[in-house]
Amino acid sequence: MLVPNRSHDIPEETVQTARAAFPKGNLLLTLRDELGPIFEDEAFVELYPGLGQPAESPGRLALVTVLQFMEQKTDREASDAVRGRIDWKYALGLELSDPGFHYSVLSEFRQRLIEHEASQLLLNRLLARCLEQGLLKGTGHQRTDSTRVLAAIRRMNRVELAGETMRRALDELATVAPEWLLAQLKPEWGERYSRKLDSHRIRKNEAKMRSLAQAIGRDGCDLLQAVYDTDTPSEIRGLPAIVTLRRIWVQQYYLEADVVQWRQKKQHGIPPAQRMIASPDDQEARYGSKDGSTWTGYKIHLTESCEQNAPRLVTHIETTVATTRDATVTEAVQDDLIARDLKPDVHLADAGYTDAGNLVTSQEKGIELVGPVRANARWQAKVDGGYDVGQFKIDWEKMVVTCPQGHSSNRWRETKSLHGHPNFLFTFKRAICHSCDARSLCTRAKETGRTITVYPKEKHEALQAARQRQTTEAFKLLYYQRSGVEGTISQGVRGMGVRRTRYRGLARTHLQHVATAAAINLSRIANWLIGERPKTARPSPFATLAAQF
Repeated sequence: MLVPNRSHDIPEETVQTARAAFPKGNLLLTLRDELGPIFEDEAFVELYPGLGQPAESPGRLALVTVLQFMEQKTDREASDAVRGRIDWKYALGLELSDPGFHYSVLSEFRQRLIEHEASQLLLNRLLARCLEQGLLKGTGHQRTDSTRVLAAIRRMNRVELAGETMRRALDELATVAPEWLLAQLKPEWGERYSRKLDSHRIRKNEAKMRSLAQAIGRDGCDLLQAVYDTDTPSEIRGLPAIVTLRRIWVQQYYLEADVVQWRQKKQHGIPPAQRMIASPDDQEARYGSKDGSTWTGYKIHLTESCEQNAPRLVTHIETTVATTRDATVTEAVQDDLIARDLKPDVHLADAGYTDAGNLVTSQEKGIELVGPVRANARWQAKVDGGYDVGQFKIDWEKMVVTCPQGHSSNRWRETKSLHGHPNFLFTFKRAICHSCDARSLCTRAKETGRTITVYPKEKHEALQAARQRQTTEAFKLLYYQRSGVEGTISQGVRGMGVRRTRYRGLARTHLQHVATAAAINLSRIANWLIGERPKTARPSPFATLAAQF
């Protein structure tokens, strides 16, 4: 049961002791003096039942959670800081003699946030306080970027994944239904699954790896067959480890003439990366790759304000699995900012976020999406004087395309992209293209004439306009502001552990990211209030010397 604490006052003894201990000021003291308690208990009422014992103040727990991420503390260390640090007691408004709470309370509070899908409160309430204090404006420029996040799991190959999944299932059965499991045991299972499976000794021997994979597959199928036998108690089938075993076996094995076979090729139906379970410990973590980096886990998409006369605050956090394309997040980021009256006039993002569809939807929302769009990958765009799609004129009413030589397409049809979006395919007559003097700059097709695939009108025109714009100096000067978000990502990675998850699962990882964003904001607000301002990157000694040459 939650009994809201409506007192905003700091005990006098705490004030006097804190002032004496920090005569030159302190970041946490400054935050409390300028922003007040930040988190009110009333914001967390829905997280608690109406009956039961009085709960620890959720407003204070929220602030402790943010401070915990700001200083990279464990739950135990954070609870110790509440009991023993004067600046924490001042920020929390506690008596010096306050005994604090058991560290497990923090875990319970996070669980409440996750169960009620209220993780975003940690960031939103802080931003609302900043709006009230004039530290954040709802318009202006904001920028977005992403970085990889490694899941808190052991990275395994597919054989080890199958073996570890089987071992986890046997461990859970040995705890829940030992007598039933004894009746199903086979002699070789004890040797194969008593310890963590590590295939490093046979990893380079393809035949032995395949043989081990087949053996594990047969063991798993035998166990699943016993689990789903009509005489088996139904509660065994619902065990989490058994459900996981079944899911992973469907992905890794198939039956052929009643023989268990190891999936090895695409024709055997290996799931794509966005569906493939990478670990029995975190079934939402996915294998991702970007710009030569590979990892198993998630992505964090971070959006921050970038006004010159205000602190640069994180305004939105999105957490996705590693396989999610950045372009699919752009609209969700903008919609959330609009819903919280934080809609930017200009949204700066890299090429991953600025596809043709997002350019159009951003315009419809009154947001100027600024960022480089991907260049035309066709060979015509790479050849000097080549006739790429931007040089063709399209009559959208008649659905006719005219090439630079004045020839018109003779037919068109609607197609779909790899992601299922509608496109239009225009075709020119073979006879016209093969007799054209500019054919070497336009098409290499031998059996047909030139074909052109374009987006629908709004997307096509927005994309072509963006490609023209990004060649101008005005664009380069505006887009230069986006680079500052890299510093924020670096602060999160190097100073607050964003690169690796503390917890497992998408929801818990998102909570970590939201709390980290709030911690970054608290740190920046405190520095702003004591007079520090963002600085440009300092040049290296050599760069300074070279500039004088």
